[in-house]
Amino acid sequence: MVTRMTDLLGSGGLFRSVETLEDVYRVVRGTARSTLRAHGATVVLLDGDKCYYADEDSMSPLWKGQRFPVSDCISGWTMIHRKTVAIPDIRRDSRIPQAAYRPTFVRSLLMAPILRPEPIGAVGVYWAVRHAATPQEAASLEELAAMSGEALERFPEGLPDRSFLSPSGDPDAFTTS
Repeated sequence: MVTRMTDLLGSGGLFRSVETLEDVYRVVRGTARSTLRAHGATVVLLDGDKCYYADEDSMSPLWKGQRFPVSDCISGWTMIHRKTVAIPDIRRDSRIPQAAYRPTFVRSLLMAPILRPEPIGAVGVYWAVRHAATPQEAASLEELAAMSGEALERFPEGLPDRSFLSPSGDPDAFTTS
């Protein structure tokens, strides 16, 4: 059974004690992975038109420290659409860049956007086996993403460029070209 994130984190108690951006990453990835019993977890930040894989905790290395175009990765999709996405079989989903995922252990994932109110990143978890995320798991990850956004904003100097808006300033006019 998945525990509600607010119960687990004591209404943000773990986040209150963080002193650095790296502490925020540690709390997010560790909480996501352990609570959702996943084989990996990641914190992704929006960096201009790129998704920056800021940190991860997984059974084998994935993409920590790398940047990918927003239009070419599932974390970008979740930010653009401002929706949580659950993919039970990554090999059968056209939104997944197969070349990037093929050499990894990842078979299923759940990714939630971090909205403040505009997208600033995403929190994702991965499973090495086929896993259909439950609505409760999705709600828990969304709750963690919301708390993550609050914690991340305490360290604006460490965050990358958050420009996700179109030149007009309208988030609905965002393009990936």
